[in-house]
Amino acid sequence: MTSYPRVRLYIGGEWRESGTEETAPVVNPATEETIGTVPLATPADLDDALEAARRGFETWRATPVATRTEILHRAADLITERAPEIGRVMTLEGGKPLKEAIGEARRTADTLRWHIEDARRAYGRTIPSAPGTILSVRREPIGPVAAFVPWNFPVGGPNRKISSALAAGCSMVIKASEETPATAAALVACYADAGLPAGVLNLVFGEPADVSARLIASPVTRLVAFTGSVPVGKLLAAAAGQVMKPALMELGGHAPVIVCADADPVEAARRAARAKFFNAGQVCTSPSRFLVHSSLHDDFAAAFVKATEEIVVGDGLDPATTMGPLANERRLAAAERLTADAVRRGATVRTGGLRPDRAGYFFAPTVLTDVPRDAQIMSEEPFAPLAPIVPFDDLDDALTVANSLPFGLAAYGFTESAATAERLSAELEAGILSINHCGGSVHEAPSGGVKESGYGREGGPEALDSYLVTKRVAHRLS
Repeated sequence: MTSYPRVRLYIGGEWRESGTEETAPVVNPATEETIGTVPLATPADLDDALEAARRGFETWRATPVATRTEILHRAADLITERAPEIGRVMTLEGGKPLKEAIGEARRTADTLRWHIEDARRAYGRTIPSAPGTILSVRREPIGPVAAFVPWNFPVGGPNRKISSALAAGCSMVIKASEETPATAAALVACYADAGLPAGVLNLVFGEPADVSARLIASPVTRLVAFTGSVPVGKLLAAAAGQVMKPALMELGGHAPVIVCADADPVEAARRAARAKFFNAGQVCTSPSRFLVHSSLHDDFAAAFVKATEEIVVGDGLDPATTMGPLANERRLAAAERLTADAVRRGATVRTGGLRPDRAGYFFAPTVLTDVPRDAQIMSEEPFAPLAPIVPFDDLDDALTVANSLPFGLAAYGFTESAATAERLSAELEAGILSINHCGGSVHEAPSGGVKESGYGREGGPEALDSYLVTKRVAHRLS
């Protein structure tokens, strides 16, 4: 068995076991073998982490910006240097192909570098006022942050929050996924080894409901930052609202792809398929409903099937693999259920549709046509390698279908018309829109949703907004 690191909590600058030494198993999704354990924090552990974050914030906010910058750049360099090992661990516990995993680690180092430099320009302003009065606006760190992140991007997800918070001058207690704990620990180790003061960053694992309830309710916590499903996001947002704490919510979606009559169907299919099956479809911005003009439908579907059948499914540690397993049994069961429901309602499986006869949480990349609009896959985020293709005749109808769900995270459009592209940009209800490609998030621009897909933004200058408070100061000179 490939070696798997020991996972511990990181609290107050020290790595430690949980107070009761209670653990949960960590499973390799490519083999279904238990490869390690993750410690589960006790209430006392969480209280220690909160107190550490309180003290850490007082230290970090008083640290000169130049010193903070130096430490964080050192952490970014360590992430880059350790990317191959971080990627290996990520593949062991999360399943994604090793090349993708290493790339994720390297990209997240660049995300940190962006936020470091952007935070140095989180300027306030002086406002013209009355004689003898200086009226100014200041931006200050909000305070200790409680953050919660899922398993699908086990280094990129945590670091989007860590990098913004620490660059802004905040401290953090982060609960990472118990399914990919060693990756999160490897990321936190880069910050610790870079010289981050004790308590500025604390890592815990545990029963999600218990951890979130204690961290959110604590008077130490000043901001709640969450990435995950819409139902869980609503629960955490409600808990934060009960104690009047702001929240940053990056929730799920069900991204439509509209392929207009003037698009190149083969090129659109090739680009869309590559995005659809990235990380086995386990991406909140993954294209997941393909609305194709009827004149292009057959060509698009044929090209999509061809691209799908070129995918090599296997263990992420195998260099030949281009798509790994699903991360857990829950996603596998969802893929089987959504496929069966679509077929029962009349859909045609063009390729895939089955679980391969092998160990691991694998599901063949699947393309469905003749999908009725009342199929569950048309309204439920699949978070799996499933691609339903539906024809349309009128762009008004396609936009109505695309906007019909309560989600609004990402959307995609393919057209050669600048006027049509502008219409898509104006009328698609999404916080992230890509035209003629299905690109992912970038650190220099904001990402976030509308409607039930959440609020607040990560990436770009807007990423710091949630982690800073705006203070007005009116200073009347004596």
